[in-house]
Amino acid sequence: LDGPIVSRLREVAREARVWLLVGSMQEAVEGESTRYANTSVVIDGTQPDAPITAAYRKLHLFDIDIPGGESQKESDWIVAGEELVTTPIAGVQTGLSICYDLRFPALYQRLRDRDARILTVPAAFTEFTGKDHWLLLLRARAVETQCFVVAPNQVGHHGGKRRSYGKSAIIDPWGIPLAVAPDGPGWVMARLDLAQQDRIRASLPCHAHRHPIV
Repeated sequence: LDGPIVSRLREVAREARVWLLVGSMQEAVEGESTRYANTSVVIDGTQPDAPITAAYRKLHLFDIDIPGGESQKESDWIVAGEELVTTPIAGVQTGLSICYDLRFPALYQRLRDRDARILTVPAAFTEFTGKDHWLLLLRARAVETQCFVVAPNQVGHHGGKRRSYGKSAIIDPWGIPLAVAPDGPGWVMARLDLAQQDRIRASLPCHAHRHPIV
């Protein structure tokens, strides 16, 4: 994480004076010559030295073979992470995840247990599954945890059969999309109303209603 890519992104964050979520990128793993970690990095560009404040390594690896669709085995070249990560971003507790993690709701409940108010999901969600599942799953994770979900997703062709769906999105805690990117490269922006989130959590306190065994 002290290499040229992250170093340059720290400069970008500092120049723009913004918090920057970098995700995901290849991170060297000690003792591994052919595999790496799939890592999401948080940079605080509001500070003079733009420090890295958190790094999350993807837990769930995409080993799939979809008839008529994509086939890949991430475990051949990626080492799975071992830790949940929450971190304050601009003072708001945020839970980190990456791409295929989105299909594992228990992960997001654990992040909510750690007081996350925002969930991030940088992704290269495939076009084949994304057209039916991407926004559906983002909205489900938002509703289940009553969190904002911020999900940048790659778009377009990446060589071979790899095509990513795009539709980067910001979802509110009621499951309503606040912003969804159009087809193709672009950006979206939304205001996160934390007072509205407090009202939703107070009026529908489902997190407090969870049975002790789950």
